Amino acid sequence: MKKYFGTDGIRGEANKELTPELGLQLGRAMVRALSRREGRHRVVVGRDTRVSGMMLESALVAGLLAEGAEAFLVGVLPTPAVAFEIEALGAEAGLVISASHNPYHDNGIKVFGPGGVKLPDETEKAIEAEFEAAAGNGKGGPVGRAVLVEEAEQRYIDHLISATGFGLDGLRVALDCAHGSAFRVCPGVFERLGATVEAIGTQPDGKNINLDCGSTHPERLVELVKSWKADVGFALDGDADRCICVDENGKVRDGDYIMAIAARNLKEKGRLDPPLVVTTVMSNLGLYRALDELGVESVQVQVGDRYVIEEMKAREALIGGEQSGHIIFHEHASTGDGTLTALLVAGIIRESGEPISRLFDIMRKYPQVLLSARSGSGRRLEEGMAVWDLIEKYRGELGDHGRVLVRSSGTEPVERVMVEAESEGTAEEIARSIVDAITRELG
Repeated sequence: MKKYFGTDGIRGEANKELTPELGLQLGRAMVRALSRREGRHRVVVGRDTRVSGMMLESALVAGLLAEGAEAFLVGVLPTPAVAFEIEALGAEAGLVISASHNPYHDNGIKVFGPGGVKLPDETEKAIEAEFEAAAGNGKGGPVGRAVLVEEAEQRYIDHLISATGFGLDGLRVALDCAHGSAFRVCPGVFERLGATVEAIGTQPDGKNINLDCGSTHPERLVELVKSWKADVGFALDGDADRCICVDENGKVRDGDYIMAIAARNLKEKGRLDPPLVVTTVMSNLGLYRALDELGVESVQVQVGDRYVIEEMKAREALIGGEQSGHIIFHEHASTGDGTLTALLVAGIIRESGEPISRLFDIMRKYPQVLLSARSGSGRRLEEGMAVWDLIEKYRGELGDHGRVLVRSSGTEPVERVMVEAESEGTAEEIARSIVDAITRELG
């Protein structure tokens, strides 16, 4: 069990749980763990627009320099851009200071390894093993240097332009950048490709990141799409590694819809090789039905885009992602990239000449109910408990017309229950029955 790292790096309330002291310690520990490898210790450091970002950046960089590493500072930049810069600069690792879609008072630290991929569990454990030794314990030796990388944003934009290879002239695109790290990049690249753009969430003040906007609060974008009569809308999160879509009618479409139309587009062009898509267990049953009809295999992994990426690499898959909008197009990126996802979806619209709502007809989403069961005793679900018999009973009753998923949360002491069925009433009834049974059994 890891002490500091969760499913997406280290996260907590800034200046309370995520302190400068912890940042300094992590910077030291990271270099010490990397020192087991040969070569230079170059680390790219980027952040989103949170008011606490510079505080944590200063602490992390101090730790890196104290251990002799070179820190390449790219400033406010999307998470996927930092991952891209790792390779562009020949660095060994990267740090992103961001809490993604969380409110401004939270912050986090995501760690990337060579090639811009998130670290495997064993490497995170190796860094944690160095934490205590690194706390207030200097070892002497030469001090590293910090380098300001002023061209990083433009280099990333050029990469996105190169990855798309098409124009968007005549397309009306509404954007919500969540007052986050893509507030310049995303509108800028769409405009360079010829789209007519109306953007919101582009005036960060350090405290308004994700505030009633972005991928978790698309209501303002929905209104903008309808009032402005946009062809499509895209909402990013604070660090711009996820994207959700709003069709021309104002209907919100999540990552499952995006993976479905992207898979069909590549399959029709004969470019989906191998013909498979990697998802997490939380993707909707409707996506799997759509992929089956396309003749595309679906592979499921546990929740977390890092596990999607690991499976994609193992199977050489081109498309993978999460319902939440972390979509990985492995041909162009090493991690989820919200701006790239939006560009590629816009390209499919432009190429097809069809309204985006019609393209999304490829998938019929099954009603999905998500509930949590919290134990008063602190006990967790284990094998052999009686509730599993009830769960298997419902799975048998639903058969191919629904799905039941029960898992323990990795971030809080609750059990997650997800039920899909052909009617929302059935899904709700089964989910509540399972939650009640779990609560009774755990006490």
